[in-house]
Amino acid sequence: MKVINLHQDEKNTIRLAVENNRHAQHQIYTKFSPKMLGVCRQYIKDLQQAEDVMITAFMKVFSSLKSFEHKGSFEGWIRRIMIHECISFIRVQKQVKFMEDETFFEERHNDIESKFSMDDIQFLIDSLPDGYKMVFNLYAIEGYKHQEIAEMLGINEGTSKSQLSHARKMLQNQINKLKNYENGTE
Repeated sequence: MKVINLHQDEKNTIRLAVENNRHAQHQIYTKFSPKMLGVCRQYIKDLQQAEDVMITAFMKVFSSLKSFEHKGSFEGWIRRIMIHECISFIRVQKQVKFMEDETFFEERHNDIESKFSMDDIQFLIDSLPDGYKMVFNLYAIEGYKHQEIAEMLGINEGTSKSQLSHARKMLQNQINKLKNYENGTE
């Protein structure tokens, strides 16, 4: 039985891709593009636009691949590039404005019941205003802290907290409406 060191194989593929080996670049793209399209789709409602942004971000991945230091997850490194590219796209396309609202409410949040599909949840997130959606995704999905979000988006930390609070409140209202509709009470 031969043991294959998968980490070493990834390192070798990255090394070859840095040398512009198209086969290695294709391997990286094939392995990570489905997940990265999902990441882009979280921020960009239109599937074709999300795919365009993903492809542009992969071009940045390949052009800056030599700067990857193998100090952490390669997938995480690619994911950060995708997120930054999505934010840039949204800024250019929609010129998102954030409400400078320093007030926010820290609420207990209920887990979304398992009877909602991923498509239902994505639909609810897509219906959020762009500023709320971006902050919600960065905080709740990606795990960034408010200080990091504020730096990424060029807003202050209180605005990030406020946007998250408003997003949660909107999502909770939408979930309650869906529950009531499904129960026949609305």
